[in-house]
Formats: sequence, structure tokens, C-alpha cells
Amino acid sequence: MSTSPRLHEDWIDPHAFRVVEVLQQSGFQCYLVGGCVRDLLIGVHPKDYDIATSALPADVRRKISNAYVIGRRFRLVLVKRGQKQYEVATFRRNRGPEDLTENEDGSPTNDDNFFGTAQEDAQRRDFTINALFYDPVGRELLDYCEGKADLEGRWIRMIGDPQERLVEDPIRILRAIRLSHKLWFSIEPVLRKAIVDQAPALKNSALPRKREEYLKILRLREPWRVFHELFDLGILQHILPTLHQIYEDPAKLDIFEKILIAVSSVFLDQEKPEELFAVLVWAALRAHLGDFDPAEVDLTEDPKVNAFMKDELGMFKLEMAHFFNALQVFPLLLKRQSYLKRGTRRKINFLRNEALPLSIKLAKMDHTLMGPDYFFWQKELEMNYQNLIV
Repeated sequence: MSTSPRLHEDWIDPHAFRVVEVLQQSGFQCYLVGGCVRDLLIGVHPKDYDIATSALPADVRRKISNAYVIGRRFRLVLVKRGQKQYEVATFRRNRGPEDLTENEDGSPTNDDNFFGTAQEDAQRRDFTINALFYDPVGRELLDYCEGKADLEGRWIRMIGDPQERLVEDPIRILRAIRLSHKLWFSIEPVLRKAIVDQAPALKNSALPRKREEYLKILRLREPWRVFHELFDLGILQHILPTLHQIYEDPAKLDIFEKILIAVSSVFLDQEKPEELFAVLVWAALRAHLGDFDPAEVDLTEDPKVNAFMKDELGMFKLEMAHFFNALQVFPLLLKRQSYLKRGTRRKINFLRNEALPLSIKLAKMDHTLMGPDYFFWQKELEMNYQNLIV
């Protein structure tokens, strides 16, 4: 950056602003926090707005309408406004020697149950650029961890000792790398070394949490760059061994990356995990199996394919079924003349296949469908849209 970050106040979500305002008027400290503040400072429209406050969850629920206390390990309040949701969390602090208490069942009290100050809350967060607080009412930026300086320097820097913080939560490894590619920031050298050292710990991380990081990576503009760095840092072998094998073979890697790069040529629904995962699985299959015909190779019972989708990526059964259905449709896309000979009812039934749009996208990305064929199927879907919703 050539100039100091300036917060784009006119981009602040009015509902988030109002939640902060109401809690402040009730006598509580309340701020926007985390990624939304970071994005507002660097000129990116935030996708989500998180709010931190001195109010306890019960206080927030009383003061804010349509607010619900959720979570067992980390209790926070979910505020609903139409289709949007806002998380409101009470300031937390780390447990100290004086906090060695037990729950009613004799188990240790969880660290997340200790409420604290804004500064203590900031110190518990992962990266300095995610620990910024902003008061949209008073227009005040609170920076307890020198996050603004790292925004200006374009650094991803861990709060506290990187080795210890990654041992606490190895998923931070994936977050750091994803953020560096999303923001085009550099990972601070001490953190980068800790990432390499602690990479094996990701083997034991919860699969659902890794799945969410994979989806966020696949939503980036150039996800293939992230996977390449995960391989270079020795991480890929611990989380996605199927992809690691591809990166060890230059010929397979060329096929894999060409398909991922072609993602920009189609419109993927970013809110549909089945589409995002399908692209990655399709690229991996093409890399491993070459130019195979889905009509002649049944992959639904293939143990390696299923293990990659289920055990490595964490795909759900319905997502896997959607992908396999798309493969069944795939060969039919090359039979335009056969399709044109069908009657109107049979054409409509074919176009109603839920896997057809995904199949068209996959075929476009690996150049099975060239321009004329691709636009033919797109036009068929558009022309028959009214029939499809009847």
C-alpha cells in the first residue's frame, strides 16, 4: 500500500451498526471486530460482520430483538435480520491460575467461558490484522496488537508465539495461507517457519473444520495457487494425500492446474459446496486417470475416489451423489443430434436433471465441450427455463 489504510464507513452494514448502537446506548462497550474491520480498511466489501461487546449473552438477548444464544463450547448470540445473521460475542480472556475451577460434573471449566476486556479479547485472536476493533458510532479504531501497521506492511503475523498458537489450533495454518492469498499479503517469516514445523498436527484436526477451510480456498480467485503453496510447505501430504501425489508428478500437475485455472471460464455458485468440491474432484480425477470416458468407468464404488471425497475433503453423501450424477450426464452432452431427435417432453425431462448444469460446467473446464457445444447447452437451459419451473 502506498497510503495508510482508510476505513470505508459508508460500506458498514446498517443492521450491524444498529446492534452496536443499541448496546452502546444500554451502557455496554460494543465494536465491530475481526475480518470486517480488516476488509473495510483495505477497501474490500465485508461478507460478514462480527460484533464484540462487554455485554453478557443474556444481556444481548434482552436488548436486541431476534437474538438467540447459541453454542455450548463458545456461547455467543446470533442476531437475525431477514436473510442476514450477525454474531455477537462477549469479550473473552485466557484462563489464569486463579481460574482453575470445575463444572458441576467435575470437568475443567472451558477457557472460552471466561469473560474479559476488549484488550484481553484482542490478545486471544489469531492474527494481528484480525484483532482490530472499530466503533462505528464514535468512529474510533482500537488497535491493541499493531494490526494496522501489519495492514500497511501487508503482513500476516500471529499474535503471540506462532509455535504455541499453532499447537493450540493447527487449523490456523490453513487460515494463514488462505488469508495471504486472499489479501495478497506475505506470511511473516517466524510464522512461516512455525507453519512448516507444525504441519503434521493437521492430520488430527477435525475434518469438518478442514472442510470449511477447503471451501473458502475454492472460493478464492486462484485456488490452484493455494494448493501449490500447501505442497511447497509440506502441508498437502498431511491433509490431502491424493493431491500430494499429483503435485509429485509434473504431467499430472499440468492437467490438474489447467482445469482449476479454467474455473474462471464458468459461473460456479459460491454458496453450493457440491459445485466447489466437484471442480476439485474432477480436476484430480482427470489428473490421475487421464482422458477417461465416464460412461465406461464406474467410479461410484471406487474406494480411492470415495476415500478422497469423504475422508480427505469431508464431502457429504448428497454432495458425492450430485457429483456422480453429473458424471452420468457427462457423455450425453456430446450427443447433440440424439438429443435434438427427442420429443419435447423427453427434452424437458433431460433438462430437468439437477446435475445437468454442473456437468456442463465440468465439461467446459476440461475442454470436452468446446465453444459451440457449450453455448448450445446453455441456450437450451435458458430457452426451457419456463418449462423447468412449471
